[in-house]
Parts: sequence; C-alpha cells; structure tokens
Amino acid sequence: MGKITNQEVLDKIAEKFNDQVTLTGEAYGLLTVETGREQIIDLLTFLKTDAALQFVFLTDITAIHYPEQEKPIGVIYHLHSLVNNVRIRIKVFMHDGDTHIPTATPLWDGANWMERETYDFFGVIFDGHPDLRRILNVDDMTVFPMRREYPLEDPNRVDKKDFYFGR
Repeated sequence: MGKITNQEVLDKIAEKFNDQVTLTGEAYGLLTVETGREQIIDLLTFLKTDAALQFVFLTDITAIHYPEQEKPIGVIYHLHSLVNNVRIRIKVFMHDGDTHIPTATPLWDGANWMERETYDFFGVIFDGHPDLRRILNVDDMTVFPMRREYPLEDPNRVDKKDFYFGR
C-alpha cells in the first residue's frame, strides 16, 4: 500500500489545476485522469516535481484509437511514484488530423523512444521532439498500423465463407 492515497493525489491535482483535469476512473486501484494537450506538460511537470507526489518514473507513453468517438486519438501516460508506491494514468484525446502534442523529452530522457514508437504506430506528432522518426517500421511506410482504419479481414477471402463452417 502506498504512503498516499489516490484521493490525496487527486486533491493535489484539483488544487493546482481546478477543472482542467478530470477523474475518469480508478480501475484496479490505478488512478486515471484526463486533461487537454494544453495542460499536459504542466501536469506532468507538477506530478514529477511536487515534493509530496514525486512521480519521477515514466513507465510508458502510448496511444489508443477509438474511431467511433468524437476525439478518436488518445495519448496515454503512465507514471509511478517510487517513493509513495502509487501509479497514475493520464489520457489526452485529440481530433483525427490534428494529432499534435508537446513532447515530454525535457522531463524524461526515456520519453524519446516511447514517443517515437507512438508516432510510428499511431501517427501522433510530438512537437519539440529532438528526433521524431519511425523506429520499428520502414521509413517509407505511409500508414500507421495500430489505427483502426481498415477492416480486420479481407472481405474477398473465399476460405472464410460461412458455408465452409456449416453456418
């Protein structure tokens, strides 16, 4: 059990950011909040440098794609306070076609590769990143493979017809 509770973390965030950060859940004890891209660097800086919170470990930066939502692209940050043994997830959702978000590399050197991977697979552009280019896919690839923009199966495949399976 951590030295501080999720409610204490949430209270400190609310005290500093008012209604700019909203609670979205606490699934399995993991505090999850949502904010806008205008506040993300201020929020990350506050969580890292606050003497009581000390979220100094950036566990992961990734993205999600919900094509049915108004803001389909989401960037997800996972932070861990090693001193307090508390974790937090921060989500920022953006409109498709406007997937720019400030980089977290000035705060954590490890954000460099995580942001490159997120760009490579989801097309999120991290403004101010020192070397934003593909990291795992080929350089001349024109799509972002983790976006749900294509049907999962080829409708022209004949080996997947229902009559082959007795349906």
